[in-house]
Parts: sequence; structure tokens; C-alpha cells
Amino acid sequence: MKKKILIGFGILFGVLVIAWITAAPGEKFKSGDVFPTLNLMNIHGAEVKIPSSKSKWVHLQFRRFAGCPICNLHLQSFVQRNSEIEAAGIHEVVVFHSPKESLLPFQGKFPFDVIGDPEKKLYEQFGVGSSIFSVLDVRVWPKMKEGNSIVDRPKGDPEGGPLGLPADFLVGSDGKIVAVHYGRHAYDQWSVDDVIQISKLGRIQ
Repeated sequence: MKKKILIGFGILFGVLVIAWITAAPGEKFKSGDVFPTLNLMNIHGAEVKIPSSKSKWVHLQFRRFAGCPICNLHLQSFVQRNSEIEAAGIHEVVVFHSPKESLLPFQGKFPFDVIGDPEKKLYEQFGVGSSIFSVLDVRVWPKMKEGNSIVDRPKGDPEGGPLGLPADFLVGSDGKIVAVHYGRHAYDQWSVDDVIQISKLGRIQ
């Protein structure tokens, strides 16, 4: 009986290891690549162009669904430090795989562009995938607890699925991708300090 249990655990461990190795989406884009021109519409109906001729940099970040407490925890730092981000010449653009109707009540108050992509067309185009380790990675659990403890947080079902992964792109006004990061779990992304530092260096260390 013990032998069967051990074999079962061994198989489960092997499956998890394989899942971990393949967890990160294929990095379709990398530093130095030319960013494809995007003409998007934010949740308020305003046009958003990437690359932007109005800003030195565009920080395009892919989040999860509108009610994601982990995303809210992360983005609050960008909301609070938006003046610093703008002073660094960075235009912030955030994509969610929820419709604008779900995003408007909460994310509609953000001081930067928010894009709804419920069909995940942008996620597919940029190789931003999902993984069971998005929420099973132990490094996410403290942030999940912290995010859920915030009183003023978005509500809603996990539209587009609960296992989405984040991603970050820093795009220059010349259309070149300065740096890119594909997250392995739901809280694996650039901080405000990371984005500002990378923009100053013009590359990722």
C-alpha cells in the first residue's frame, strides 16, 4: 500500500515538474524586437497608440481579470506613483482579459489607460498565457491574502479564467522593445521602481 502511495506521489511530482518547466508562455517577443503598431481603445473610448509619439516610453503590462485581488494590490503602487511614472516619460497601459463593463466601476478610476481584451487577442498575439502555477506558486499566497484583505478592492468572477499570467513590455517611441518580462506566477512582474530603472538604463540588467 505504501509503495503505491509513493508511486502515486512520484507521478504527481513528475507531472508538476513538467508543468513548471512548461509554465512560462513562449516568449514571442524579446528585447530589441520591433513592436507591432497597435491602435487600441481604452475602456473610456479613447484611442491608445503603441508605440507612442507623445511619450518616450510605453509600459504595456498584461494583468488578469477585473476582480483579481492580486492585480489590484500590484496596480495600487502604479496608481499612487503615477506622477513619478509620467515624470520619467513613461505612458502606462494595462490590459485585462475582462470586458470594459466589468472594468469601468473600479479600474475606470485609474489615472492611466486600461484596455479590456475579453477575447484575449492581445494575450495570444504577445504570447501571454496561463498556468496552474499562476496561483499555486507559494510566492503568490501572501500577496493573495494581502490583496483580499484590502477593503477597497474590485469584485467579480474570474472572467477569462483564474490562471492567467502577467507580462511586461517597455516600448520606446522608436518602436523597439527595450525590455520584456513574462511572469511565471500571478505576482511575478515589474515594480514601479523596475520600470523607471529600466527606462533610465534603456535596457534590462
